[in-house]
Amino acid sequence: MQSSTISHFWLAAAALAAIACWALYKFAASIRRDRLLQDTPLVKIRSAAQGYVKVFGHAKAAQDDPTVAPLSSRPCVWWSFNVEEKETNAKGQTTWRSIDNASSITPFVLADADGECLVGPVNAEITPSIHDVWYGDSPSPGAPPNASRGFFNSDTYRYTERLLRVGDQLSVAGEMRSNSEIQSSDAAAAALLHQWKMDQATLLARFDQNHDGKIDAGEWETARRAAVAESRTDTLKSNIVRTSCIGEPTHGEPFIIAPMDSKHLVRREKLFAAMFFIVGVVCAGFSAWAVEQARALASI
Repeated sequence: MQSSTISHFWLAAAALAAIACWALYKFAASIRRDRLLQDTPLVKIRSAAQGYVKVFGHAKAAQDDPTVAPLSSRPCVWWSFNVEEKETNAKGQTTWRSIDNASSITPFVLADADGECLVGPVNAEITPSIHDVWYGDSPSPGAPPNASRGFFNSDTYRYTERLLRVGDQLSVAGEMRSNSEIQSSDAAAAALLHQWKMDQATLLARFDQNHDGKIDAGEWETARRAAVAESRTDTLKSNIVRTSCIGEPTHGEPFIIAPMDSKHLVRREKLFAAMFFIVGVVCAGFSAWAVEQARALASI
C-alpha cells in the first residue's frame, strides 16, 4: 500500500513538473510576443512600409457583396464553423465528435482614415467578435443562433460559429506586402517595340536611317533605346495603384487579428504571460511538494 502511494506521488510530481515546464515555456514565448507587439509601432495603412506592421481599422468586404456565414447565413468578412454529433457509449457517457468544420480564406479589406489594404486571414490567430453555440436535430442547423433551445437539451447536433462582422474595429499584426499595378520598364519597352513592329511603314520612316528599306542591327538598337525612353516617360506620367495585403509573416512573428485596439491587444498578451507564469510556479511548487512526500514515505 505504501509503495503504491509513493508511486502515485512520483507520478504526480512528474506530471506537475511537465506542466510547469510547458507553462514556463509558454510564459517565455508570451513575453517575446508581448515585447514584439509593444515595440511594433501602430501605423496608418497608407504610410505602412513593407514588413511586419501593426495597424488598426474597420473591416469591409473585399467585394460588393459581403461573405455569408455557412451555418447562419449572416453577412461577415470572416467565418469559422464546427458541426459536432453527440455520441453515447455503452456506459452512457456522452461525447461530441466533429463531423464538419471549415474556416474562411477569402481576404477582406481593412480601412482607416487614410487608406485601406487587404487582409489574408489564412493561418492567423483570430479572435472573433461573435462566437455562437447552438443545437439542433440535423447536420445543418434549421434555426438561427438566437432561436437556440439552450444547453440542456436532447438534440443530436451542436453548431459552433465564429465570425468577424462587417464594420468591426480590428487590430491586425502581420507582414505587409505591396504590389504596384504597373509594368516594369523592360516589359513596357518590349510591348512598345512589338507595337511598332506591327506598323512596318512607320517603323521604317522613323528608324531606317540609311533608307535601305530594312532595319539593321544598329537601327534596331536605336529603336530599342527609344522604346525604353518612351516607356519610362509613360511610367512617370501614369497613376500607380498600389495594392497592399497583410498576411502571415515569413519569419515566425505572430499573425494576429483581434477586435480590439492596440493598447488592449498588448494588455491581453501581458495577461496571458502572467497566467502562464502563475501556472508554472504553482505546478513547480506542487511538484516539489510531491517529491518531498514521496521521499518522506520512502524513508519510513
